Amino acid sequence: MNQEKKIIISPIDFSEQSLIALEQSYNLARLTGSDLRLLYVIDQDFITHLTNAIFSKENYADQVRNDIERRLDELAIKIKKEEGINTSTHIRTGKIYEEIVTEAYDTDATFIVMGTQGASTLRKKFLGSNTSRVIREALCPVITIKGHTHYKGCKNIALPLDLTKETREKVNSAIDFAKLFGSTIHVFSVLETNDEFHVSKLERQLQQVKSFITDAGIYCTGELIEETDDVPMSIIAYAAKKDCDLIVIMTQNETNFTDLFIGTAAQEVINNSEIPVLCIRPMVRKDLTQSVLS
Repeated sequence: MNQEKKIIISPIDFSEQSLIALEQSYNLARLTGSDLRLLYVIDQDFITHLTNAIFSKENYADQVRNDIERRLDELAIKIKKEEGINTSTHIRTGKIYEEIVTEAYDTDATFIVMGTQGASTLRKKFLGSNTSRVIREALCPVITIKGHTHYKGCKNIALPLDLTKETREKVNSAIDFAKLFGSTIHVFSVLETNDEFHVSKLERQLQQVKSFITDAGIYCTGELIEETDDVPMSIIAYAAKKDCDLIVIMTQNETNFTDLFIGTAAQEVINNSEIPVLCIRPMVRKDLTQSVLS
């Protein structure tokens, strides 16, 4: 039975970080049998401002678009030649995060892989805001790439747990990646209290998830760890200690505090982690395992 080709969206603005993120998508594309789609979003407000303030010629926007199209085509040809991955290009005009999300929806993308600069300066806050909105609104998993040095594979995966109800997407996504890359999954929970009842519940959950992963044929470790600074930084520190190549997080938990969770814990991990972060949004949609591996 013929199936439509799977697509991985890689937003590109030709910055160093977006090209690093693109490189991280190559193995994922190969292992999932996906094509790459290089997406460049022209910020409409930026073009309008420059055209009105500096340029009187009406063809300035066309010149910008033509230059972008040329550079995208050259990059796509290079990827096909050097990496053997079918690569298409697309240019959209509008708000950056809206166009990325719309492109992923229109192509039924399996992943968005995008660079992020964190949020330590005004410009980085702007870039981080776009990343946050993409993660919040995209229907597919989003992998964010902040650091500059990464492995080509994925030997170790960090899977932090808390006492909110873990959705099947999160654990299955970690299993999917582990099967693709031959990874070990490191399941852990950060202890924020020494309350015996709370610790006991975390321990039971940890063992249940560990058994589930082990039964899927994946090597898995599990432990409770002491909070060293705050929860997000403890997650990052533990993932680094285990030499992890990927952190899997939920972009929202199943409570009424969705926006708070996205704005604090998940966003702090995304902004500060030099390790790639796979962001899973709980939703009712087709099974993620079938989407990625079938």
